Amino acid sequence: MGYAIIEIAKRGDVLKQISPLERAIEYIENHLNENIGLSDVSRETGYSYYHMTRLFSSVLGESVGRYINRRRLYNAAEKLIHSDQRVIDIALDCGFESSEAFSRAFKLAFGSSPTAYRKAGLDLVVNAKRKLAPVDVGHIANNISRSPELVMLKETRVAGLRGTTSLFDNRLPGLWEEFMRLHKDLFVTAGAGYGICETQQTVYTKDGDVMFAAMVGSPVNTFDDLPLFLPLDTKILRAGKFAVFTHRGTFTNLFKTYQYIFGTWLPAAKEELDDREDFEVYEREVSTFDAPDNEVKIYIPIK
Repeated sequence: MGYAIIEIAKRGDVLKQISPLERAIEYIENHLNENIGLSDVSRETGYSYYHMTRLFSSVLGESVGRYINRRRLYNAAEKLIHSDQRVIDIALDCGFESSEAFSRAFKLAFGSSPTAYRKAGLDLVVNAKRKLAPVDVGHIANNISRSPELVMLKETRVAGLRGTTSLFDNRLPGLWEEFMRLHKDLFVTAGAGYGICETQQTVYTKDGDVMFAAMVGSPVNTFDDLPLFLPLDTKILRAGKFAVFTHRGTFTNLFKTYQYIFGTWLPAAKEELDDREDFEVYEREVSTFDAPDNEVKIYIPIK
């Protein structure tokens, strides 16, 4: 597993460095009409399910499965406009098992049936890769520590509450509210709150969303002294090396920070991801989600 995979290009002896995400997208494009999924993409890149999920959700804002399905539909849309193939042949060529399944997915994505789309001469195909908008540049310049601090952490015990969240339905604010209501004393004593997305425990829904376990809590010296009258989940974060980024300002832009980390910093860094969980550390209580003085440190595990 490594951040960049070096391939010898067959056009001469040129070396081409591509990031794990680029390699994953290249693999998907080359096998788009085959029955591929997350396991195939992970195996090809040498990255775990966890890191592939994190890369796609952070940079592209969707799961591997939804990305594959969307690219198949865009390919089909191009063929509908620019070829005279039958709809059923396009459906099968683009990896759909039947014209019915293709029509349902196509109408959900484009708002019309494949036949109506072709007759209208529509062409809504867009580039699959997310582009960097000017507002993103401003956020990166002013609110992200672009050169992370590299630290070695000891094993850390965290006590708190575990729940579920998803890529398209962020339930973490509610989980934090419950934790602070029940266990604010633990936060005050520890002086920090930890947010851990446990992507190893992942469920991929039929509509392409990603459900995963999440835990919020505070560090503790031992689990033996925890109060028994209130429910507390526990977790041990493994020791190791981390790249630590600081996000400042509204948490609405937190996605853009992760997009920068995994989409810009990681491909260019001379570091390799390690197969441990990344997590967030809040060193003071958050007043509101959009407060300009919000600050969170993001710990990315590296070898």
